[in-house]
Amino acid sequence: MKLKDKVAVVTGGGSGIGAEICRQFHAAGAKVAICDISKKNAEKIIAEAGGDKSAYLAVAADVSQPKELGKAAAAVEAQFGGIDIWVNCAGVSYIIPFLECSEELWDRTIAVNLKGTFNGCQIAIRRMVKQGGGVILNMSSQSGKKGNAQYGAYCASKFGVIGLTQSLAMEFAENNIRVNALCPGVVFTPLWDSMIGDYAAKRNMKPEEVKPYFESKIPLGRLCSIEDIAKLAVFYASDDSSYITGQAINITGGVIMH
Repeated sequence: MKLKDKVAVVTGGGSGIGAEICRQFHAAGAKVAICDISKKNAEKIIAEAGGDKSAYLAVAADVSQPKELGKAAAAVEAQFGGIDIWVNCAGVSYIIPFLECSEELWDRTIAVNLKGTFNGCQIAIRRMVKQGGGVILNMSSQSGKKGNAQYGAYCASKFGVIGLTQSLAMEFAENNIRVNALCPGVVFTPLWDSMIGDYAAKRNMKPEEVKPYFESKIPLGRLCSIEDIAKLAVFYASDDSSYITGQAINITGGVIMH
């Protein structure tokens, strides 16, 4: 088992991509702390997995609030003794014309996607330096590699995640801490439920036409799945990738190749 005896924290672990990373980490042998703004959602994932409290812990935190996230990390240490892997997966996304983007929406996007990643990295690295190493995975996006219209705040946050990832990989390599970013393409998670109408309006199409439209633009002909991302996360969290750091890995079906 690739992650046997490892302890992992996954923010945004109560749904979507984060939840599947939690499941795949558990299957690979890790003890997993599901950190979500909704403790109810985190507990639901544990219940669906059979309620194994020896290997799972639900903790609640808004990642934009460092004190909340710090308390969550302390609870994980108290339960499992340390933190070996930290995944910054919590995120928000809005489709909106730039001139209609309010300061509030901009600030919320940056606070969760970029500041939340900063908070998670800082909390994790402080612990990993003391224990002699660890692994951090930051969730970026193909929109962190190439800008998209009406995604100004989201693209800015995800480009920032890649820059932060590279900086930390350089700074903490000597501490045996590896930091990489995952850059998925389009994934139809619950986050898309609130966006599909906006995207359809952006492209002047019907909501039911959105998914086929995306698929037509992808060389491999299908959307990215949560399993595609989670299985790769296991690899990058494990010793199989011990010589890889500072990378922003595309999971886009060929849409992005740089």
